[in-house]
Amino acid sequence: MSLATLDADSFADAYFADRATHDPFRWAAYNLREVERNKRDRRTIPWRYAILRLHEAVQEVVPHFSDADRDRFDAGLSRVFVDNYAAVPSESIRRLLALRAAGVIGVLELGPDYDMTVEDGRTTMECAGETHDFDIFIDARGQKPLATRDLPFPKLRAQLLATGDDIPDVSDDYTLTAPEVAKGRIALAALPYLMHDQPFVQGITASAEIGRAVAAAATKPASRLRRRLAWSAF
Repeated sequence: MSLATLDADSFADAYFADRATHDPFRWAAYNLREVERNKRDRRTIPWRYAILRLHEAVQEVVPHFSDADRDRFDAGLSRVFVDNYAAVPSESIRRLLALRAAGVIGVLELGPDYDMTVEDGRTTMECAGETHDFDIFIDARGQKPLATRDLPFPKLRAQLLATGDDIPDVSDDYTLTAPEVAKGRIALAALPYLMHDQPFVQGITASAEIGRAVAAAATKPASRLRRRLAWSAF
C-alpha cells in the first residue's frame, strides 16, 4: 500500500496489517534476528528511526488538540508510537521466546470487548464467549494517566476536588494553580498526572527537564498555564 494513499486515520491499520497475519511469537523471533543483525552491522533503519524521533515533534502539538482531535489521535497514530521497538531490550524478547518454547506462555487476543473479574487468588477473563481463569495475574500494560481522585494525600485531594478539577491544574513550572493555599507552593511533577496532555512524557530526558522547571519555580513563578484537556486513558 502506498504511503501517499494513507492518512492519520488509516496509517496505523496499514502499519500493523502484515504483522496481524502472522503468529506473534514467530514475528518476534523474526524481528529479533533483524534487530541483532542491524546492531551487529551498525545499521539504522530509516523508517523506524523516523517514527522514533517523530514523537518528539508530535508531543509538542498533542496538548493543543481539541477533544475530538485527541480521540482521533488515540484511535490511530498513537498506536504506532506505542510500538517502539527501540525501547524493548533484545534480552527481554529472548526470554519471552524461551518461555514460549517451554510452553509457559501464550497470547490471548482480547479486543475492546471483554470483562475481567479480580478476586483473591483468581482472575477471570471473559471474551468472545470464552472464559479464562488465572491463578496469578500481572497487569503489565504500563502506567495509566491518573486523576485528582487518585492522589494519595487525603487533604490535598479533597482540596483539589473542591475546586472542581478532575485533573490537577499545574503551571509551566508544574506548581499547582489551585487551591489558593497550594498555588505556586506545591509542585506536582509525577508523570502519571501529566500524561493526560503529555502522552509521551517519559524517560531521563523528560525527567531532567521537569526537574529543572520545578527547581526554577523556587525563584521565578510561572507566567503561563498548561492547556488542560479532558482526561482520557492513553
